[in-house]
Amino acid sequence: MSLDAPPVRRLAGIAAEAIPFDELIAAQEPVVLEGAARDWPLVRRGGEGAAQAADYLKRFTNERPVTAFTGPPEIGGRFHYDAEVTGLNFTAGRISLGAFLDTIVEHMQDAAPPSFYIGSTDLDTFLPGLRDENDLPLDHPAFADKPPLASIWIGNRTVAAAHHDMSNNLACCMVGRRRFTLFPPDQVANLYPGPLEPTPAGQVVTMVDFRAPDFDRYPRFREALAAAQIAEMEPGDVLFYPALWWHQVEALDAFNVMINYWWNPTPEYLDTPHTTLLHALLSLRDRPETEKRAWQALFEFYVFGDPERAGSHLPEHARGSLAPLDEKSARRLRAQVLNRLNR
Repeated sequence: MSLDAPPVRRLAGIAAEAIPFDELIAAQEPVVLEGAARDWPLVRRGGEGAAQAADYLKRFTNERPVTAFTGPPEIGGRFHYDAEVTGLNFTAGRISLGAFLDTIVEHMQDAAPPSFYIGSTDLDTFLPGLRDENDLPLDHPAFADKPPLASIWIGNRTVAAAHHDMSNNLACCMVGRRRFTLFPPDQVANLYPGPLEPTPAGQVVTMVDFRAPDFDRYPRFREALAAAQIAEMEPGDVLFYPALWWHQVEALDAFNVMINYWWNPTPEYLDTPHTTLLHALLSLRDRPETEKRAWQALFEFYVFGDPERAGSHLPEHARGSLAPLDEKSARRLRAQVLNRLNR
């Protein structure tokens, strides 16, 4: 089925070196920057044909094997779970990137080809030199603490089921068309997340098949659709969306390439909140409801509220972990956590 959702806001005439990062970060909404990467050599070669784009990419490959996913034609490109949710509906293997590109091209004319996909493959490691000719100028304070992670995604007609990432994203459509269906973070319950582990590619994914939603089994998905936005992308378009937004990604042509940049403006010494979530399942979820509400109030005070309020009434020398964290205090707090976990 075709999902009926409003389009993501689009901005035309934005050059790659003039991306309005302050505006994007402040708005915290998805935005398509039309044609911001249209002049990249990879986009131009893709416009000549899939084989030409593959040959261009092979100029930069090295001997390092990549992790590649292959699924039978029956999955229709949707990398997900098997019918019993006891395993996955595809296999993963290690292969040279050049050989994998050749395999995709060889099957382009098949009426029902296997599904081929590589995702989140580090550009600098596996395609050294590609960024010298195809790269966004990312000169902004948001990237000061740590540089964005640049990755490449290659495949045929594939579907990455809706999931969320921990970082902000700039997704650059290089070859072939793509469709992103995006949902704000508060739609998590309406998207019916799957198991925490295993996952198809590291992140929790929706159990709803957007191509044929089972509204009897997943009735709240209608509410998610009411909050959805869709970004239709042509080669050269760049999509920004904030961290923790859910997104399903469909590659719409027989050969597709995307480059993306992940970043999170937090210091390296801060731990991932996913660790906190797992420990909260261990320590909080199954307690009596009255205790959970009391702990919720404590979390609102110490974690989710004004970060200065919890310690503002104390002398600075007595605030300890309630003071703003730096590398030294974060290391001390981590040691306290590990000590408690190991008791």
